[in-house]
Amino acid sequence: MKFVFAPDSFKGTLSSEQQIALLKQAAEEIFPGAETVGVPIADGGEGTIRAVYGTAGGRLKCCQVTDPLGETIEAEYLILDNDSVLIEMAQASGITLIPYKSGNAGKTTSYGTGELIKDALKNGYQNITVSIGGSATNDGGAGMLAALGVKFYDRNGKSFIPVGETLQEIERIDSSNLMSEVKKTSFCVMCDVTNPLLGSRGATYVFGPQKGADEKQLERLETGMRHYAALIEKICGYEVSKCSGAGAAGGMGAALLAFCNARLQSGIRTILKMVDFEAIIADADLILTGEGRIDGQSACGKVLDGIGFYAKKQNLPVLALAGSMGEGAETVYACGIDSIMTTQNRPMELEEALEQAEDLYRDAAKRMFRILRAGIAVKK
Repeated sequence: MKFVFAPDSFKGTLSSEQQIALLKQAAEEIFPGAETVGVPIADGGEGTIRAVYGTAGGRLKCCQVTDPLGETIEAEYLILDNDSVLIEMAQASGITLIPYKSGNAGKTTSYGTGELIKDALKNGYQNITVSIGGSATNDGGAGMLAALGVKFYDRNGKSFIPVGETLQEIERIDSSNLMSEVKKTSFCVMCDVTNPLLGSRGATYVFGPQKGADEKQLERLETGMRHYAALIEKICGYEVSKCSGAGAAGGMGAALLAFCNARLQSGIRTILKMVDFEAIIADADLILTGEGRIDGQSACGKVLDGIGFYAKKQNLPVLALAGSMGEGAETVYACGIDSIMTTQNRPMELEEALEQAEDLYRDAAKRMFRILRAGIAVKK
């Protein structure tokens, strides 16, 4: 019997790798001698590079870049082959790189992500995949564009690098010095949200609060983003602000669409293709996946949706282990997930569940395998 373990991380508690180790222990106890294969999974945010590197290999390239608040840090991107690289925005411009603080949403920059892209371009890579989950920014990708040579000028003709709270100060954008390599390069963006750039479902109002924007700041950030959108649309010649995914990563989606002619596609399906997941599960008997909380959003292009897509192609059963279930969790059944089990084994506060995450997960994994063993016995 072969089990494939492909869980997403439980944010703040258990990594994908930790869960795989616990699942292997539980499987060995309940199904001694069973073959187990672990596939670390990320959804395009923090940990994406490590997840792909752990399964597909490649070579890591380290660079000095600018973090979201302007400090110099080290970040890396993954060289997949002679022509292709994977860049993770969270490495340079991620929300986990800085402490949460009210007001940060207006002050953070995506410049460091641009520096990673610039390094890849200068080294001749012409197929660049950028995962843009987990960002700390709301600058519309302006920082990234500045790193690639785009110039921003204020009303006094002075050039500057805009952040979220200064987007409205842009008077003119000059893209004539955008790196020539950009036009020769194919850009793929791993993006699991469909939000437009502006409005109630846009970058600012949906994601700004997670990055430290209060109600007063949200209004200013939206005003700046609207002004910025009008300027970049004059350059690219279409209403990029209305494109699906333009609002991802604080507007990074819009910048990559408008200036890099990028194509946006599902983050999880891109990762699963990179690691050749279809081949991994070809002779499997069961897939076990999961995430911290399963709800209606889990069926919208996220990890469970991607796993289920490949499982259905090969008619494989899939079980999901989650920290909790929310409204609409049952929608994942249509995606190819057969059943869900939660790690909580009694009523408890969130703080207690987080503190005991490893023990709760281990116990739930054993319960799940025991149920599976009983199901096999019933068939006989």
